[in-house]
Amino acid sequence: MNAMILAAGRGERLRPLTDSLPKPLIEVGGKPLIVHHLERLAAAGVVEVVINLGWLGEQIPAALGDGSRWGLSIRYSQEPSGALETAGGIVHALPLLGEAPFLVISGDVLTDYPLSRLVDFQPSGLGHLVMVDNPAHHPDGDFGLDGDRLTLDGDRRLTFSGIGVFSPDWFRDLEPGRRALRPLFEQAIAEGRLSGEFYRGYWSDIGTVERLEIARKLKK
Repeated sequence: MNAMILAAGRGERLRPLTDSLPKPLIEVGGKPLIVHHLERLAAAGVVEVVINLGWLGEQIPAALGDGSRWGLSIRYSQEPSGALETAGGIVHALPLLGEAPFLVISGDVLTDYPLSRLVDFQPSGLGHLVMVDNPAHHPDGDFGLDGDRLTLDGDRRLTFSGIGVFSPDWFRDLEPGRRALRPLFEQAIAEGRLSGEFYRGYWSDIGTVERLEIARKLKK
């Protein structure tokens, strides 16, 4: 299975750190966030990785190269000026991702989720999302989970972790350009075509300086 790391964001809430450094290259535990992902993807058996580039994106291939030091082959999807958002970035990178379902992981999360669970996963619909408990900064969550099916409603809502497996068919007929992912999620859930699972282990969204400092203390 190929994988895509979403790494094009500006990281506004992590300024001033991200004024001169792209968010995925911020270090936690002595290594950049994106390197944590590369190591875990390689350990899970992934070989081909696509990384999308946006803000200060030229620094990422300069730091990572072709991926050979991790036993990976990295290809880069350079986005045009101006954010394409998540779904737009996936559409733009689709020619690099192949014809089979691919694993997607957000470049600004830190987790011990075992990615090996997903490398052979074949979604029954359009995709499969890993859900986690709602963090303090997102108390209302995103979607419900009924067994392995995601729901728009429900007594207990969970938060999308930024990790999932997506079918390329989901994005193939979408027009290129700026496009958010959540409306696609909502439509697929309404159609009963998006599955999910609940992960109870460590997960953090490194979206602010305060959450970054907490993660650094945990990863000392």
